[in-house]
Amino acid sequence: MQMLYNSDNYTVVRIDVPAADDAAGGSMLTRGGYEIVDKFARKEIFIEGALAESFKTGVQALIDTGPTEEALDEFIGRFTSLAHQPVVVH
Repeated sequence: MQMLYNSDNYTVVRIDVPAADDAAGGSMLTRGGYEIVDKFARKEIFIEGALAESFKTGVQALIDTGPTEEALDEFIGRFTSLAHQPVVVH
């Protein structure tokens, strides 16, 4: 787990999960994605697969242009509209 971004509005964490041994080569396969927490809505979403790749590509394009925090938050906000899981503190 690696925190990638933390602002007043959002936190983004990359999560890599070991999946299983590869039957052909015996090497470890991994899977994972991104957990995005909307601090004001107190909701989170975990994205993986094609959606996670789209998120990664979009963030990299923004980083290449030297974005402001507002630009990053605006981009991340597009994904949090899908969030339905409430953030619960134990």
